[in-house]
Amino acid sequence: GKATISNDGATILKLLDVVHPAAKTLVDIAKSQDAEVGDGTTSVTLLAAEFLKQVKPYVEEGLHPQIIIRAFRTATQLAVNKIKDIAVSVKKEDKDEQRSLLEKCAATALSSKLISQSKEFFSKMVVDAVMMLDDLLQLKMIGIKKVQGGALEDSQLVAGVAFKKTFSYAGFEMQPKKYQSPKIALLNVELELKAEKDNAEVRVNTVEDYQAIVDAEWNILYDKLDKIHKSGAKVVLSKLPIGDVATQYFADRDMFCAGRVPEEDLKRTMMACGGSIQTSVNALSDDVLGRCELFEETQIGGERYNLFTGCPKAKTCTIILRGGAEQFMEETERSLHDAIMIVRRAIK
Repeated sequence: GKATISNDGATILKLLDVVHPAAKTLVDIAKSQDAEVGDGTTSVTLLAAEFLKQVKPYVEEGLHPQIIIRAFRTATQLAVNKIKDIAVSVKKEDKDEQRSLLEKCAATALSSKLISQSKEFFSKMVVDAVMMLDDLLQLKMIGIKKVQGGALEDSQLVAGVAFKKTFSYAGFEMQPKKYQSPKIALLNVELELKAEKDNAEVRVNTVEDYQAIVDAEWNILYDKLDKIHKSGAKVVLSKLPIGDVATQYFADRDMFCAGRVPEEDLKRTMMACGGSIQTSVNALSDDVLGRCELFEETQIGGERYNLFTGCPKAKTCTIILRGGAEQFMEETERSLHDAIMIVRRAIK
């Protein structure tokens, strides 16, 4: 089995193997609370269980469930009216007041969690992160990356996209690691020298013929690389591998490349920097290239990260978490997810 440390009700309930139908309903309640609101999963489960316990005698006496449900509906209305009486409205015009209220919401969500001792630090970070988003407040535009080592307080918020440096081939160290306002090519193309051996049978009579086949393989690759270079892109990201020949070719032309970029990171870069992911290099016009104000590769803890900041299109940000044990960092990520959800709901 796998050890999980958490006090997030939904996380624990998801991991249980529940068979009883009533218990399954409780698990579903916790899941939907987690998806809709983000926090209060434990409270919701406890309340629901207590309600069921209170109405059990009535069901045993043969009272029709419809009557019980009607009573619950009335009770819900009374509860909602009471909540409306004590609710505090957020004044969106007064930015400072709105901010302090949102920070309080985030701190409340974090106060029951493992990271409650740093809740002030994280509640500021969460509010900053949500404020960076556009009006749609898409959750997937906030990336959370975990880097082991360092203290919790070393966590940082990057106003843009950040992802871990991908595996790179020889020649990579010659590439520049920082660009001002680069154009970014986003590809789903393999840039590697491959023997074209797919069901091919070629009969050659002379060495020259064989050489021509080998040259053709090289030319196919060089042709692709040349098109990418001519498009004006300075940063080339691909979901598929970028081999050593391509890496050295780009390095000679002061370009940066990263292959095997995870799809999720590539999509976030696309949404943030504009452009679109291309499956061939034949149509690399200016409008399919992304842009950002600054691209750089930096060292964070034991890992190197690629950072894109000043992205023009969507507002996006990445939280880079630092900390000790893996389970602890996973729990920190879950806690921040809860706090982000709460702040999102409060703004909406």
